[in-house]
This record gives sequence, structure tokens and C-alpha cells, in this order.
Amino acid sequence: MPNEATQSSDSSKTKRRAPPCTLVIFGAGGDLTKRLLMPALYNLSADGLLDDDMQVIGVNHGARETDEWRDDLTQSLRKFAADKASTFHTSKLNDDAWNRVARSLEYFAGEFDDDATYTRLKERLEKAKSGNVVFYLAVGARFFAPIAEHLGRAGLLEQKDGAFRRLVVEKPFGTDLASAKELNRCILAHADESQVYRIDHFLGKDTVQSILAVRFANAMFEPVWRREYIDHVQITAAETIGVEGRGSFYEHTGAFRDMVPNHLFQLLGMVAMEPPNSFDAESVRDKKAEVFDAMKPLSPDDVVLGQYDAGPAGPAYREEPGVAKDSRVETYAAARVYVDNWRWAGVPFYLRTGKRLAERCTEISVQLKAVPFRLFRDTPNDALTPNVYTLRIDPAHGTTFDFNVKKPGPLVEIGAVRSSFDYGDFFAASANVGYETLLYDCMLGDATLFQRADSIETAWAVVDRVLHPDGDLPVHGYAAGSAGPEAADALLAADGRAWRALNSPTDDADQHNEEGQKT
Repeated sequence: MPNEATQSSDSSKTKRRAPPCTLVIFGAGGDLTKRLLMPALYNLSADGLLDDDMQVIGVNHGARETDEWRDDLTQSLRKFAADKASTFHTSKLNDDAWNRVARSLEYFAGEFDDDATYTRLKERLEKAKSGNVVFYLAVGARFFAPIAEHLGRAGLLEQKDGAFRRLVVEKPFGTDLASAKELNRCILAHADESQVYRIDHFLGKDTVQSILAVRFANAMFEPVWRREYIDHVQITAAETIGVEGRGSFYEHTGAFRDMVPNHLFQLLGMVAMEPPNSFDAESVRDKKAEVFDAMKPLSPDDVVLGQYDAGPAGPAYREEPGVAKDSRVETYAAARVYVDNWRWAGVPFYLRTGKRLAERCTEISVQLKAVPFRLFRDTPNDALTPNVYTLRIDPAHGTTFDFNVKKPGPLVEIGAVRSSFDYGDFFAASANVGYETLLYDCMLGDATLFQRADSIETAWAVVDRVLHPDGDLPVHGYAAGSAGPEAADALLAADGRAWRALNSPTDDADQHNEEGQKT
């Protein structure tokens, strides 16, 4: 009889292939196409999930031969495989898997704002083996509305004869409430909401998707997943890198717009949502939309902004290429969010994200309330280690749970311990750059992991007052390589709480074990 691992492996092979379609990538010469979309297609091919008749048309300005584009992508992919073996099946490119993608590639020269581009593209798609088309906008945000308008005017978004036409839009989806509404208005003037897939690559991570499995597939969590038992929730997305040559982009965006109303709110939505009746797309998206609708609008007192100065990890943000010498753009953002509904009333969600921080760490920590009486008379309740359940999303993949036990010995000494689970200890590594599931689901027509227009606008409405305050919000300095500005610590301290340490899970557990209390 096959063991469980064998059965799991065999069952994964029954996953159905995506239907035949043509993937049209606007921005074929860009970094997103080279570093993420093509590796994702390669991994899907290696898993046998792409149809043999799939075609990929790369649209970009400037004349270029298909063979040249294909060779460039092949060389990039070979280097990527050697440098980042964990995102591929092996450190060496699987030629069979890549060749299945490579032979489907076709370069299509055209300007994004030229009607002639779309006329010629329509003629090309009429010759495709399948009438199914996915248009992927791997371009700058300024091109989203013009491309959608041109596609609509050319009739390229019209669905007929049972074939689908879908439009994938990258973030940022607007820069505030007004711009998000305008972008939605423009796109939905030419496509139905069911055709639009607003992508957030955070939701492509297996560990993010497992949030729903942890919550709703385990009876031990749901009874305490509410205000009666939970003190607060912390959601962290910390990076050690700086802006990495993207100073000019960051000067127009900043950490708050880049991360809070999209990535971090999406994580919050999955943590806070009510159980859906099923895992079909609309049921899940309806429940997340309810969370966003219940969020209290942020006030300036709920937000702390920071910008990294020179420190142990490198130079100041203002010294980065493309950054103004007097820039007040934030590279760090922290926020206190309340979800004003029956389950979460009074429970703060603390969000933080930043560049040039002490550790790279994306995680969600759910801290339970203290025990209600002092059984250990000489040990104050606040001296006991809080019970904290942490979902580690990146770079570590797994969970930890901190709790208290009695230390061995004749005295009643309380010691902090940690129970942990790592995905790598139980499951084979999966080749993944974060876009595989999203591309695959889009081809299948599963919109569960994609955002709807109403949720996009509601999320921007929550933060709009902070984006357009009566006066400028202060931007606090912090040393590159630190845990962030002191003002962010003060935000939680005012509530009698503190941020989780930005360090490795092992170091954190060692620290807790040294804090055992004696009674």
C-alpha cells in the first residue's frame, strides 16, 4: 500500500490542465515578464498544468524578432534557475518543460496608445487556435486605463461563441479613493466585472492561502478566534533591502500606498473574515468585502510614518539614486486598524511594513488575552509569556505557538515554550515564484484570490483621510538596520502593548525561555 506521501503526490497529478488559451502580455520586455511571469509559466509547464495549444504573445514597443526575445528569456531563465533553485524544480533548467513554453512565444511590436496595434492584434487573435484570451497588463499603472480602453474599442474584450476574454491588472490599482474609482469606471466601461482579475502577488503565496485552511479546517482555532479571547493582532511585512534602484518609483508611491491598503489589508481580511458558506470565489470575496466595509476609517493618530537614515545596514534613503535630497516620502508605515463588527469590536490590528529593517519577516501574530486570575500568586499576569499564535509567511514558512509550562523541579517555576511547525518538515518543496497559482486560476476562471472593484474602493476609503490630511503627517527617522522609528513603538505603548521582536523564531524562543517566572 502506498504511504501518505505517495498518495499525496499521486493526487496532485490529477489536477486538471488549464484550458487552451492565448496569453497576451503587454510589457513583454519588462522586468515583471522576465523575472516572474516566465518562471511561473515554466513551473506550470513542469507540473503539466498548461494546455499543449497555449500561445503567448508578448506586446512591446520597438521592433524585435521572436527568436531574439525567446533567446533572451531562455538565458534569463537559466541564470534564474541556477541562482534560485528553490523557486524552480531543480537548479538546472528542465529543457522539456521550458521548450513547451518557448515554442508558444511570439513577439508582437506595437505602441500601447496606437489604435493600429489593436487592429493588428485583433487580426492575429482571429488566427489563434483558441478563442480564449487572457490580456495581462505587465506595464506601469499609467497604461492600465488606456490599454483597457483600446482593447474595448477594438472589440477585443467581447466574449462570444463560448470563449472567454479576461483582463489581468497589476497593482497599484489607484493611488487614492478618487483614482481607484476612476480606474474602475474606465475598465468597467469596456469589460464586465467577472472578466477583470486585479492581481495581488501576496495572495499567490502558499502560506498566505493556508490562512483560511488553518482557520476553518481546525476546530481548535475557530472558538477562540474572536474578541472574547484575542487581545490584538499584529501583521508585519519587513524587508532588509532598501529601494534597490527604484527611488524614482518610491518617490511617487511611498511605503503606505505601496503596502497598506492592498497587501496588508488582504492579509487582515483573511484573518478577520467570517466563515464563507463555501470556497467558491464570490463567497470568499463577499466575506472579505464585509471586513473592509467594517473597518473604521484611519485618522492621523492611527498612523506612523518613517524614513530610514544612514545606519548599520546602509546609507540613508535620501542618498539613494532617484531620490530628492529633501524627500519626505516614507519608507516605513505602521497603522492601528479596528474592524467594527460583532467578532472583532475593540480588538486592534497593528500593521507595519518597511524597508531597511533589522530582519526580513512577513508574519501574522495573534495574541490571546491574559488568563483572568492569578493562580500563580507571586507571578503577576503580565509577567507570564502571552499565548501567541504566529503564521510565518516569508521567508520562513510555518507556524509557531508560544505558551507557558511548569519547569522541571521541586519549585513551581513557569517557563515559556514554543511549539512550531515548518512546511519543509512535512511537505516536499514546491517550485514557486508566487505567480503560478494566480496565472493558473485566471486561466481556469477562478477569481477567489483576486480583488473586486468594491473591495478596492472600500480599502482606499479606509485610508483616504490619512492620504489627504489637513496637515502633513510627520515622517520619523530610523536607522537603516533597526526595527523602525520610536514613534511606532509609542503607537502600541499608548495601548499598553509592544511589537513582536524582529528576529529569527529561534532567537525569540530562546529569549522567552530565559524569562521563566518563579512562584
